Amino acid sequence: MSTTMRAAVCVGAGGPEVLEVRDLPVPAVRAGWSVVRVQGAGLNRSELRTRQGHSPDVRFPRVLGIECVGVVAASTDPALPAGTTVAAVMGEMGREFDGGYAEYALLPDALLMPITTTLSWDVLAALPETYLTAQGALDALGIEAGTRLLIRGGTSSVGLAAASIAGGHGVEIASTTRRPDKAGALTAAGVSHVLIDDGPLELPWVPDYVLDLVGARTAVDSLSLVRRGGTVCVAGSLSGWSIADFQPVAMIPSGTRLTAFHSKDMKGRTDVLQRIVGEVEAGVYRPNVDRVFGLDEVVEAHRYMEEDRASGKLVVVP
Repeated sequence: MSTTMRAAVCVGAGGPEVLEVRDLPVPAVRAGWSVVRVQGAGLNRSELRTRQGHSPDVRFPRVLGIECVGVVAASTDPALPAGTTVAAVMGEMGREFDGGYAEYALLPDALLMPITTTLSWDVLAALPETYLTAQGALDALGIEAGTRLLIRGGTSSVGLAAASIAGGHGVEIASTTRRPDKAGALTAAGVSHVLIDDGPLELPWVPDYVLDLVGARTAVDSLSLVRRGGTVCVAGSLSGWSIADFQPVAMIPSGTRLTAFHSKDMKGRTDVLQRIVGEVEAGVYRPNVDRVFGLDEVVEAHRYMEEDRASGKLVVVP
């Protein structure tokens, strides 16, 4: 193992240009933590918001990246021998301590999920945060075969993953996008009804469930769209975190359920991720990789994400 590594360091709050690729010492292994040679890291909007300065607890400089996949390079845990393929996600990666935008990452053993797979690194890197979030949100909704699901924010990586999972379980899906040029990505993911979100939605039917990945801007409207007694799950924040003047009694129809999903709830769920990996290997789920960037292209990658040009997951490989 080398003594130095390349890492994309966020030197302060600002635009994509505050990400600088630097040479840093490879972190030393210590009890309860393992050094992982990073082979791929998915990009996420939470990292974009941290870079913009919207995460007040994060101190700069910081190596961002709330998820990664790779190989254990050194560990004091006999259950994590060198050479083990692992994925890691959340648990304050890239926030309280340095994350996946690097050639090596020192990560808590509790976050590491050993995985057996034949997938390429870029495909594997697209799965942990995206698919675990999608699976958790669908579980929170309680979807069943033969029901109808509306996904708002459908061309986000989580939206496409949710469509892939739900379609594989016999759910009929309608999904929204603001971009007509992204409709093909939704159809390819198994969406039956593509809705262009440029005004009041004209639904093909009343949905039993709504997975709202847009968040604050659309959550109240989603409650008016779902069938009486149905469920809305807010699992994204593409439009922010807070709903102004939210009045639960007035805005939640009687009997209708409003819930949420927090991706941290899937932290360390090796069993779920291994099943997802198997479904991708079998061709049941689509990995939905939009574009793969090198570490030297991290500024371009963040700009691409910030300009909402992606239809699916962005991945950085060091």
